[in-house]
Amino acid sequence: CAASRSPCEAEEEAAAPGRCLSLLPWDRFSAWLHCVCVVGFDLELGQAVEVIYPQHSKLTDKEKTSICYLSFPDSNSGKCFLLLCHLKSVCKDPAYYYGYVYFRQVRDKTLKRGYFQKSLVLISRLPYIHLFHTVLRHIAPEYFVKSEPFLEAVCSDVDHWPPPVPGKTLILPIMGIIMKVRIPTCHDKPGTTHIVQFTHEVDTQISIALPTVHEVDLFRCFCPVFFHIQMLWELVLLGEPVVVMAPSPSESSDTVLALVSCISPLKYCSDFRPYFTIHDSEFKEYTTRTQAPPSVILGVTNPFFAKTLQHWPHIVRIGEIKLPGEVPKQVKVKKLKNLKTLDSKPGVYTSYKPYLNRDEEIIKQLQKGVQQKRPAEAQSVILRRYFLELTQSFIIPLERYVASLMPLQKSISPWKSPPQLRQFSQEDFMKTLEKAGPQLTSGLKGDWIGLYRHFLKSPNFNGWFRTRRKEMTQKLEALHLEALCNEDLLFWSQKHTEVETVDLVLKLKNKLFQADREHLPMKPDTMEKLQMHIDTIILALPDDLQDILLKTGTT
Repeated sequence: CAASRSPCEAEEEAAAPGRCLSLLPWDRFSAWLHCVCVVGFDLELGQAVEVIYPQHSKLTDKEKTSICYLSFPDSNSGKCFLLLCHLKSVCKDPAYYYGYVYFRQVRDKTLKRGYFQKSLVLISRLPYIHLFHTVLRHIAPEYFVKSEPFLEAVCSDVDHWPPPVPGKTLILPIMGIIMKVRIPTCHDKPGTTHIVQFTHEVDTQISIALPTVHEVDLFRCFCPVFFHIQMLWELVLLGEPVVVMAPSPSESSDTVLALVSCISPLKYCSDFRPYFTIHDSEFKEYTTRTQAPPSVILGVTNPFFAKTLQHWPHIVRIGEIKLPGEVPKQVKVKKLKNLKTLDSKPGVYTSYKPYLNRDEEIIKQLQKGVQQKRPAEAQSVILRRYFLELTQSFIIPLERYVASLMPLQKSISPWKSPPQLRQFSQEDFMKTLEKAGPQLTSGLKGDWIGLYRHFLKSPNFNGWFRTRRKEMTQKLEALHLEALCNEDLLFWSQKHTEVETVDLVLKLKNKLFQADREHLPMKPDTMEKLQMHIDTIILALPDDLQDILLKTGTT
């Protein structure tokens, strides 16, 4: 299923551009995009992928069909939107790619349908929604006038972009404009606009300086459900099934992405579909009433879903998204039975009772911003900071407890395997909350214990804990290697048999290979020291063994 990709995952992708596409030309292009597609919609022929650039890009017939259906909106409002497409032909492992869509519909009496309808689609593994939508808004109108030669020129420009290295500020020229962007890293705080720090002086060559490449306008997305932001945060945190019903694909995809990002820096580990249609392969699975809905956030626009997804436990109904000119009125949570059609009033339809009491301060702060006509960007920064602090208050006690599962460094012996992490105990963790719980950093009252118990059963906890366990295991491996480096391994080898010495050399080689492959968090000189130990031991062995060990690789 399609999973959320955090800046950390995007960082891995950017750090190894084209790792799935290494056999293809256009390496720089492949670091940013898999391909660019043009989808046409005809009354007689139906939908078809008319153009793919670069021409060597491969898509199966099934993938083309999926892109065709997903890039044709159920409504003509909103030109740019996001989709997730399943591309098995790109890599050995099935993967979901982001599709950034610009749909154009204009009246044309010469066509049977009476309209010219096409979509320009950028396919990428990078979740840089703001960057690629900016690119689309610039190139798409001109493409529909100049056609394919223009598209070739666009791809050529992208092929000259520097690679998307995390933390780097890049200059990206494309078809007459120059964009200045900064590639996010794992360590960026949500809502911080690093670009501003790099543009103290006016640069006449820069056409656009993007404050972010991947964040959506949070305040604008949550305006229709202004009073329920904290409850929505809980639903996303717990991985609850949520449907977003919106009037257009752009509003649907933006709202889904806003929900996924509201628990940042915690990674959302369940499935999410910014724009879900009746043609999706999971349509039957998600609409069946014979089993409970899965942990997924769906964005839909087709009125048909108001009936077929009425059994889902949490439905967010979004009207046309507009920034309020006045203070929004408080709207109560609505009962699911009152949701009859997609035309139902905006609001949250659920029987869910939040674990935490509502934070009235953030509501007052945002309401004051509306009254004072505070810029939407500033409102979004306030809201993102609020979500960040709420998530951190929730996750810090877990981080603190999991850190205590790490063995003491003095228990690490160079001559034994690295010690194992202690098991996570739910009850032991709960006992820590009385003195070291979220009350240390948050003034919110409510059933924090109940929220934690629910969270520990969720996909988000499983994903978070797997990541932490992997990081700590790698740290133990790194500390074990550092302990080995501090030993006199040559002296050890002189007191042991040749068989034992050869076995040590092979194990050290494998550890060196593993450390390099997994990027273990070691001191800078540890790898060099370990290689010197290996070389010294080999040189002390007989010539025939030296030849064999010098030729022996790693597994």
